[in-house]
Amino acid sequence: MNSSRKAALSIGALSKRSRVNIETIRYYERIGLLPRPARSDGGYRLFGSADADRLGFVRRARDLGFSLDEIRQLLGLAAGTSRSCRRVHDMARLHLADVLAKIADLQRMAGALDGLVRACAGGTMPHCPLLETLAHDNES
Repeated sequence: MNSSRKAALSIGALSKRSRVNIETIRYYERIGLLPRPARSDGGYRLFGSADADRLGFVRRARDLGFSLDEIRQLLGLAAGTSRSCRRVHDMARLHLADVLAKIADLQRMAGALDGLVRACAGGTMPHCPLLETLAHDNES
């Protein structure tokens, strides 16, 4: 066994190290976010440290809410010789705007739900205000 194989990680070891599910690793390989790894004589995937680093990049980008297409673009920019920080900045700025819009939507939803929960005493009553609100369009 050569030294590169000794340093290789099985998919299980890579999963544990990166905290990414095995099926997700296989999926990332299928869609090209991870390159096809070398195989052992028995056909098992053998991942190197570069694969682990790339998977860590993908996981951290997913943790920040970037889509797989955005991650593909970020990986391309990271691998490029002229790393365009402006392009990465623009992508991150647009993503931040989307995140802030989602937060605003969630805050509106929380406010509406809070009002409904406060209007509903629980227990038993002939007309549940929460169900009544859901059953009728109050926006007209």
